[in-house]
Amino acid sequence: MFKKILIANRGEIACRVIRSAQKMGIATVAVYSDADARSPHVEMADEAVHLGPPPAAESYLLADKIIQACKETGAEAVHPGYGFLSERESFAKACADNDIVFIGPPPGAIAAMGDKIESKKLAKKAGVSVVPGHVGEIDDTEHAVKISSEIGYPVMMKASAGGGGKGMRLAWNEQDVREGFEATKREGLASFGDDRVFIEKFIEQPRHIEIQVLGDKHGNIVYLGERECSIQRRHQKVVEEAPSPFVDPEMRKAMGEQAVALAAAVDYHSAGTVELIVGADKSFYFLEMNTRLQVEHPVTENVTGVDLVEQMIRVAAGEKLPFAQDDIALNGWSVENRVYAEDPYRGFLPSIGRLVRYDPPEEGAGVRVDDGVAEGGEVSMFYDPMIAKLITYAETREAAIDLQIDALDRFELDGLGHNLDFLSALMQHPRFRSGEITTNFIAEEYPDGFEGAPADETLTKRLAAIAGFAATAHSDRARRVSGQLDGPLRPPADWVVDINGTAHDVHVDLDDVSVDGEAMELAMAYAPGDRMIEAEFGGEALTVKIRPGRYGFTVTTRGASHEARTLPRHFAHLAEHMIEKEPPDLSKFLLCPMPGLITALHVGEGDKVEAGQPLAVIEAMKMENILRAEKAGVVSTVCAAEGDSLAADDVIMEFE
Repeated sequence: MFKKILIANRGEIACRVIRSAQKMGIATVAVYSDADARSPHVEMADEAVHLGPPPAAESYLLADKIIQACKETGAEAVHPGYGFLSERESFAKACADNDIVFIGPPPGAIAAMGDKIESKKLAKKAGVSVVPGHVGEIDDTEHAVKISSEIGYPVMMKASAGGGGKGMRLAWNEQDVREGFEATKREGLASFGDDRVFIEKFIEQPRHIEIQVLGDKHGNIVYLGERECSIQRRHQKVVEEAPSPFVDPEMRKAMGEQAVALAAAVDYHSAGTVELIVGADKSFYFLEMNTRLQVEHPVTENVTGVDLVEQMIRVAAGEKLPFAQDDIALNGWSVENRVYAEDPYRGFLPSIGRLVRYDPPEEGAGVRVDDGVAEGGEVSMFYDPMIAKLITYAETREAAIDLQIDALDRFELDGLGHNLDFLSALMQHPRFRSGEITTNFIAEEYPDGFEGAPADETLTKRLAAIAGFAATAHSDRARRVSGQLDGPLRPPADWVVDINGTAHDVHVDLDDVSVDGEAMELAMAYAPGDRMIEAEFGGEALTVKIRPGRYGFTVTTRGASHEARTLPRHFAHLAEHMIEKEPPDLSKFLLCPMPGLITALHVGEGDKVEAGQPLAVIEAMKMENILRAEKAGVVSTVCAAEGDSLAADDVIMEFE
């Protein structure tokens, strides 16, 4: 077994590999860029080597520097994690040429299966069903338009070396191809160093299901069940679970055996994933094979009991798999949510900044958190926006989902936009809980964006009771201030609490709390300064995050934040006479929706624009975002230039 390995990655996956290595008694070496000098993976490792500046092309993608780091530290093997160099045949070869073991598949398998174009050709030749499409190289935009018309719209344009939702564009018509083809090429080049693009038919109402395979260097390959990955946004996975609520044993066996046959065709060893697109009739088609560890591997680990990272290391060291296919059994259910630095209330725009507060739920009792950040750290524009993975495990799917809801309520994250509310809303959605999902789920269920999970009357009244109790506690502390007129003041016992535009009469005393005359059977403790409340209503638990504001509190639970305005009842009626402040008119400005880099400006001063016309392109976290005109007008001033780095809400241009 290896004595020391180097992890050629960062963030949560680097921490994940280090944990398994430590369990095996193997020393670890971390690598880092300037942006990650104080990151947890650097602190966890036994040694750390600096690579370079923050951009991946100047640090984590420098194979020569990583090879040199191995030599300097005496690392015998390299685990690439996912992304970066994990699917680079050239890196696997460079490791072999320098007598360093690559903890992953052989270079030939990476070349055959990691390239989406070549893998489809190989799968087709092997008799595997593939999605109709063009698997050759595409010359230019005109060629792309011609191919798309022959396949028939809608089509999907994908970067050949892409992954993680990057370098992908859905085209419903010729205009979409013309606008998106070059952007897809640029994203592929920027993220993966490969600008080749292929086009395939987009199957509507599909499911995305993948098979985990694991092989050793002695010819043994097994499949470890499937993962349901249909909950996606912009083709990037958000929720994964194992097993799939759609797959029956016969279907699982058919998909698994096909995945193993495909892996055997390229002499595969290590962990890998065969991704399939599945129709409503349970037909399935090969999409691609990811020749690496997947982000969502923890759900498979939970239901099989197999530590995939440990097995990757053991396979790389030449050991045989300790189990055969008949030994693999799926027990219970596991769900994973990806916590992203993005703001669902602003169209899921990327969010960067400092983690002013980061306190994930406590692990154990079916809850697992895989992360690579710490409170006070920064989520930068240079890397993927994923902050953490929240994984739950239970005997049933419903119980695993309920654990997610409770854990999300306990997850504290401040300082930047995040998707905790959105994830909780997904977990509560009746359609998700039914298992009747497709890759179109988010687009279909949230066509106008996300505004928070709806709160029913029961939850609203409970939040009003909590807000009234908290307001009483603040007033009680205030009355203890010395020097008050006419002696000590009594805190108000009666409040008007306005939540979501509805006012509730709340009474608070030592014996009970009532809302609109209804006793709430509330048991809770709160002192000013508390950030989280553990409340019980008749024995039913509710966790609420609470933050005081000018006129009350922001209370967050069950997938939404609510402004609870609290006023003593004896003067609450005066609020009706307050003048509402109108927000400024910003319709004449094109504002930068997120921190990012301007990669293209399509119009100049004096140009006339029409509604929907592309105006500028902003790159953030390796994704290009096209900004379009909301209405017709004339550009009066351009305030930024291509290559400028902008903050959120910076003015890009002004209209007459």
